[in-house]
Amino acid sequence: MIRAGLAAEWPGAGIELIKYWSDIGLRAGRVAAYIPIHSEIDVWPLMHALADGGHALALPSIKRQAHPLEFRAYEIGDKLRRGAFGTREPLRDKAIVTPDIVLLPLLAYARDGHRLGYGGGFYDRTLQQLRKDGEIFACGVAFSGQEVPTLLTDKFDQKLDGVLTETGFKGFT
Repeated sequence: MIRAGLAAEWPGAGIELIKYWSDIGLRAGRVAAYIPIHSEIDVWPLMHALADGGHALALPSIKRQAHPLEFRAYEIGDKLRRGAFGTREPLRDKAIVTPDIVLLPLLAYARDGHRLGYGGGFYDRTLQQLRKDGEIFACGVAFSGQEVPTLLTDKFDQKLDGVLTETGFKGFT
């Protein structure tokens, strides 16, 4: 897989995300991140920097198949439990919160802002719900080498507002 090669080539890529965070142009708000699995870009350094900068954090929790994700409050060092698909999630006693910014993992992203996820539709359903309820900024997090010219999409696919990589931030209109 391309991403596995990129992860091996750029082991410090997660630290580079911090450098470009300010290019997003969002100064405040609750940020929903994710715990990286497999060869996803490591967002831990960014999460630490955001927490140090005063951002409240949240992590996704899978309620059940074919439903939007829940986001639960998270502080660096909180205990996590095993979730579906090899993920780790906040404990069930953590408050359910609504993020202002959602950082999304992905397999690939297109130049027009579409993303290829893992096929479960969790983030598409989640973004659709969050956008219906109010303003949200959806930011993919990836290696720059995961960009592709175009992706096949359907009516359920939600576009990203931007993507943050080890080489910079790219906004989509």
